[in-house]
Amino acid sequence: MPIKDVPENKLVLPLKKVIRFATEEDLSRVEENVQKEEEAFKKCQKKITEHGLDMKLVSVEYNFDRNKIIFYFTSEERVDFRELVKDLASIFKTRIELRQIGVRDEAKIKGGIGPCGRPFCCATFLEEFEPVSIKMAKGQNLSLNPTKISGVCGRLMCCLRFEASSYENDTEDMPNPGDTVLTPDGEAIVKEVNRKKKAVSVLLSESGYRKEFPMEEVDIPEGNG
Repeated sequence: MPIKDVPENKLVLPLKKVIRFATEEDLSRVEENVQKEEEAFKKCQKKITEHGLDMKLVSVEYNFDRNKIIFYFTSEERVDFRELVKDLASIFKTRIELRQIGVRDEAKIKGGIGPCGRPFCCATFLEEFEPVSIKMAKGQNLSLNPTKISGVCGRLMCCLRFEASSYENDTEDMPNPGDTVLTPDGEAIVKEVNRKKKAVSVLLSESGYRKEFPMEEVDIPEGNG
């Protein structure tokens, strides 16, 4: 959606304070920090290799005043990086922090394009990660093939979570696959439910043909749905 005004009661508080307008010197320092982050990434990656550590460096962040550098990394296990921190401190002559993050955080930092063809939700508008379950995929009538419902991070797609409530609302007064319903062409067994389209695909009991009907043309006998 485009840039818009947000009502105060919808803001995620507390908001950070605006101290002052950025000066040309401030903007120049930010650019320099970006360059230094790229250099620090390469040097840290080299040291990780030298120490033979099982960790994947994701990104590097300089504090604005350069009094600390944060190195973000992922790893399947806990990593003893004490010697690495000593090496980095001797190279950069400032405070060093190594922060282990998850694969979802990695996707949020790096960004990219999801299976839907749009930028990652986590890298654009999601403020925090919430639990996502297979049950949500089932409720949205999706294939349970892991490659179909997983994001680039390898975890279940975040959209399964925030779209779940919409599907839950759409399922009201709708039958389930296997239910018996009454159609204009007679009694039928529900084979597939299109919740967004508000339609069902059924197998007609009398003719054996499969046909789709909008829900307004279908009656659900008591005990079904």
